[in-house]
Amino acid sequence: MQQPFELPEFYMPYPARLNPNLERAREHSKAWAYEMDMIDVPQHGTKIWDEHDFDSHDYALLCAYTHPDTSGQDLDLVTDWYVWVFYFDDHFLELFKRTGDLRGARQYLDRLAAFMPVHGEITATPENPVERGLADLWTRTVPTHSPDWRARFVESTKNLLDESLWELANINEGRVANPIEYIEMRRKVGGAPWSANLIEHAVGVEVPASIAASRPMRVLRDTFADGVHLRNDLFSYEREVLDEGELSNGVLVFERFLELTTQQAAEAVNDLLTSRLHQFEHTALTEVPPLLAEHGVHAAGVAAYVKGLQDWQSGGHEWHLRSSRYMNKRASVLGGLSSLSSVLTTMPQRARAFSHKPYEHVGVRPRPELYMPYTLRMSEHLDASRENVVGWARSVGLLAEGVWTERDLRDIDLPLCAAGIHPDASGDELDTSAMWLTWGTYGDDYYPVRFGRDLAGARASNDRLKQLLGPVPMVPANALERGLLDAWQRTVAPMADEARRTFRAAIERMLDAWLWELDNHSANRIPDPVDYIEMRRQTFGSDLTLSLARLAHDTLPASVYQARPIQSLENAAMDYAALLNDVFSYRKEIEFEGELHNAVLVVRSFLGVDTDRAFEIVVDLMTSRMKQFEHVLAEELPPLVASLDAPERAALEAYVDGFKDWMAGILNWHEGCHRYEDAALRYPTPRFDRIGGPRGLGTSAAQISRAFVGAPS
Repeated sequence: MQQPFELPEFYMPYPARLNPNLERAREHSKAWAYEMDMIDVPQHGTKIWDEHDFDSHDYALLCAYTHPDTSGQDLDLVTDWYVWVFYFDDHFLELFKRTGDLRGARQYLDRLAAFMPVHGEITATPENPVERGLADLWTRTVPTHSPDWRARFVESTKNLLDESLWELANINEGRVANPIEYIEMRRKVGGAPWSANLIEHAVGVEVPASIAASRPMRVLRDTFADGVHLRNDLFSYEREVLDEGELSNGVLVFERFLELTTQQAAEAVNDLLTSRLHQFEHTALTEVPPLLAEHGVHAAGVAAYVKGLQDWQSGGHEWHLRSSRYMNKRASVLGGLSSLSSVLTTMPQRARAFSHKPYEHVGVRPRPELYMPYTLRMSEHLDASRENVVGWARSVGLLAEGVWTERDLRDIDLPLCAAGIHPDASGDELDTSAMWLTWGTYGDDYYPVRFGRDLAGARASNDRLKQLLGPVPMVPANALERGLLDAWQRTVAPMADEARRTFRAAIERMLDAWLWELDNHSANRIPDPVDYIEMRRQTFGSDLTLSLARLAHDTLPASVYQARPIQSLENAAMDYAALLNDVFSYRKEIEFEGELHNAVLVVRSFLGVDTDRAFEIVVDLMTSRMKQFEHVLAEELPPLVASLDAPERAALEAYVDGFKDWMAGILNWHEGCHRYEDAALRYPTPRFDRIGGPRGLGTSAAQISRAFVGAPS
């Protein structure tokens, strides 16, 4: 049978190496699989594997390539884990994906949680090979690790198992995910974060808890995961899409969303794979060393972990070339065995991200038609809030430092945004929300104006702003500091200590995201597309918004906010609003400010398309995220709602309705303010020169105000 496409040339700068304990692992893993009844034992009348299947898949070869320096005993254990996870995948496929049995799949997955306790012994009795294998592996692995590692491993294993329901639901509905949704969900169901946890075990080093949740370590894990999964999508397209009817494959996602041929989609997926590996390298070289120095972490252990991630990439590729499980005819790696050739051949793609010439002419563009299914509602306190916010901004000095004038503030009209975001707010609540909008927008304008490429100065400013949020704040020295301290004290007075800590952490993450933007400007670097979308949520202030919004609905348990439907709703809404701002602000940012952080520019650079096509793609992304929001409301949220009591259901309904108001209010603000009009761009209020430029409402501030629906003033 002819292949559906020719495999592209892969970027692979790290040579694959083979563990000398391969034959031992092969012998051990086959004996273990027989012991667990995984080979030649039918399940509900269906034989999942026979011995030929097991031998030809050669999971021991996978683990010997991906863990080349691991001891024989640890390689045996790691190989057993991979035998188990691939058996689970095929077991789930035959019993549930092919039959569409969603109810049976839920019951099956619910039982697996009993075999991976964070603390204590396993008390449940296994009833099938998947449960039997998990119980055995858990007992052999988990007791040697810290509580922090155990918690992370439980989470990644649970995601790997539970998100199979997402794939099954999409198959039953015939639904192909949008690209952003796909990358997010593939990380969970694809298992690479789970593999990253096992790498820690294999190299004998745990990532310290003090840095495990930091941006650099998260990006290393995410880029590793995306690289593993996108590579697998290319090799497994024929098996998954054509044989199994699978819809969760990156090539298929790109085919459908970008309207490409299968070959073109495969090339685009490979370009994204290369970009993610470039991001991995960039993060490891530029972001990890300062992180280790800041936290006093010894570099050797983290370096071993990073090397383990690299070994997995190269070893996983080598196994895909050899395993009968995948389409691997005529596959090649750039430059053959030469890592240098691989690097040199992909240099044009890497260089393109650093070659943008700022301040290019854009001109007036027609506004595209945008999909908005929700009706705008407005607060009756808008006019009063407009005057109150001007008075507040003047009192803390925001109009006296050369960044904004009163005309600028009135033209931006942030109370207009606040009034649409929470139409039911009291006058005090609306003022508080508009003050946060004002402070966040001012700060995001202020940083590029004040610091430009002075990263040390920006970090020092961040340190001072964070100290203002402490129990004994310092005396503020400028308008940005005075505004933050005043808004902070107004907001946190009624908060409990834990809520205050959560809120503070959200503000600090937003401040750090501003540094990420400045760092990219200092290198003239257009962000990787996935990194851009995910960091855009942080520069948008999403953590801050969510922490405040959850305080307003404190009758909901934390588990509700951790549920996948809620996370999907939140991310879809945030992405819609952020992309909306990028569409409206494109001329302002690209022509007048020399900005690099705009989705239209990111798409232009990555896909190599013209501006018109980039706009079409970004608008399509907006629409797909909004339709995903509607899909989650209609299909995924009802089971969660049914599990709650009446007060919790009412609180969740109000929380979800807040997103609808928020998106409609953001769109209305963009259409109603003067910030993006031609006259405001060509004839701005005189002020001192800036490097980079303001991002405006589209960053942190827009997210902040939605949080104040029902929150204390």
